[in-house]
Amino acid sequence: MKKVASLRYGVIFKKAFSNPDVFKAFVKDFIGIELKINQVETEKEFSPIIGKVESRFDLFAEDIDNRVIVDIQHVRYGDHYDRFLHYHCVALLEQIASSTNYRPNLRVFTIVVLTSGDKHKVDMTTTDFAPKDNKGNPLNELQHKMIILSPKYVTDETPEPYREWLLAIADSLDEEVDETAYQRKEIRQVFDLIEQDLVSPKERFQMKDEYGMEELQQDKFEQGQQTKALEIARSLLAKGFDPATIAEITGISADELAAISF
Repeated sequence: MKKVASLRYGVIFKKAFSNPDVFKAFVKDFIGIELKINQVETEKEFSPIIGKVESRFDLFAEDIDNRVIVDIQHVRYGDHYDRFLHYHCVALLEQIASSTNYRPNLRVFTIVVLTSGDKHKVDMTTTDFAPKDNKGNPLNELQHKMIILSPKYVTDETPEPYREWLLAIADSLDEEVDETAYQRKEIRQVFDLIEQDLVSPKERFQMKDEYGMEELQQDKFEQGQQTKALEIARSLLAKGFDPATIAEITGISADELAAISF
């Protein structure tokens, strides 16, 4: 068994996947494209800002034909589908310089890794932008794609080569991996890059900083969920619903329901 730093941390994920060979192998297995790149940028931003909210991409690379974004998110947000769709669109819009031509020069692919999981509990979802006729036949236009991965939900039915990557990411989360279980040399390279003994003091500081921020953000998210549940419960009580039914729907206890005021 090898002791590794967890890929839940952005600093560690970027340490491993900013390696061009690892990044290219990962991208090829998920979107089937052989990137021609020599470097992967981290914390990529566009200047000037596109839209009203600044976007920052964890990992970003482009060759003459394709622009690929890989983002990792450990804290579970309720809006991550919309959040990363926004990022994806920013990478498209940044290419449009004139109203005379709305066709971006580069195809855009966004891969999101949700290490904390997702409410739908599926291993992989794909959003493509390909128009189809009324029989479902693609017109071979708009080849941009967004893929969202949840390594926690990998199963025996997850197809290769996706499965081995997702297993490797999930395996790292407890900071110990059995590297002999993986065949891909790039996955073993990931484990070598994130070996605990090779984590620098600066990277350890960033990990602790991320952990503290995650705790704060998770608390805020849970408080928001609780507030929403209370609002629903208050509305149902006002409509005369049975408290037991409301408790089952919202997850709020009988004591909490009794304390709700109108």
